Amino acid sequence: MTGLSHPLHSLLTRLGTCAQEIVSNELRTATASERSRALGHAGSDVIYAIDQAVEAQLVQLLEAEAEALGGIVLIAEGIGENEKSVYPKGFTEDECTWRLLVDPIDGTRGIMMDKRSAWFIAGAAPNRGEDTRLRQTECSILAELPTSRAGFADELTAVKGQGVRAKRKALLTDDPDIEIVCEPYSGESIKGGFAQIVRFFPGGREVIAELEEALWERLFPDRQDGEILGFEDQYISTGGQWVELIMGRDRFCADLRGTLFSSKHFQGKPIGHTCHPYDMAGWLIAEESGILLTDPSGAPLDAPFDTRTACDWIGYANEAIRKEVGPVLRDLLKEQNWVES
Repeated sequence: MTGLSHPLHSLLTRLGTCAQEIVSNELRTATASERSRALGHAGSDVIYAIDQAVEAQLVQLLEAEAEALGGIVLIAEGIGENEKSVYPKGFTEDECTWRLLVDPIDGTRGIMMDKRSAWFIAGAAPNRGEDTRLRQTECSILAELPTSRAGFADELTAVKGQGVRAKRKALLTDDPDIEIVCEPYSGESIKGGFAQIVRFFPGGREVIAELEEALWERLFPDRQDGEILGFEDQYISTGGQWVELIMGRDRFCADLRGTLFSSKHFQGKPIGHTCHPYDMAGWLIAEESGILLTDPSGAPLDAPFDTRTACDWIGYANEAIRKEVGPVLRDLLKEQNWVES
């Protein structure tokens, strides 16, 4: 199994393993109602008991190891003042070598009800203060937090310029890790595959569905009676959605909630929940795997290293899919008054 070399790679894998163990224990020992007990709000989201269990161990590990790494500024929802904290104690933010963007459980609602895997996500970048950006990430991890029914958990890590390392870890036995291959879909069309625009929550779902229906109709106007053009998978986890693209199971996915909420469709209406940069801390793994991530305009995806900026993204399995879907989607966004013409 090819190794990756980066000062923070070992720390990130230990953090991921710690999150896996804590979530597994919570699923075994706590009831669904205990795991889903709301403890308050942080930023734009609710913090649940299962979130807090992982966050506490995350802080302990950073306190023990950050000094040897030159100091770390942790940016994570619900931890520290303004969701920023410095490790070890006594360091100032400016003295730290690294900035670490973390989502301890991406997909909390799915895993706390034991429905579907969540993901531990983290990305590390050199500390450039508030100017630190997602595209400056040098090392990243996506660690699966599986349900109580699972016998394995996947872990994907990447170092800038060194590619992706992916392995499947046995949870119930001492069997060695299995190397798995990240192989995005290589075909030229979304037709017949999994492809979707996310619409998790009430509030705007009918508008998103209208956009998606128009996209399929514009792409494939000669649809035959009874023909299935494609399938969708509303995976309530940005990390999970990206893994589906990275592993070749999905061909296209877009999260355009921020664009919708700022459009004419939502004038005078309450704004809903959006994706944020900490949800996208696994960006480097997507980049190194070869899938294409853009913003709604088609520019390469980027974001500040924070927990609160509203972020939209579009993911394509490859360049052929981007050429097929991207221009049509941008035209429809204008025609349906999501963006200015």
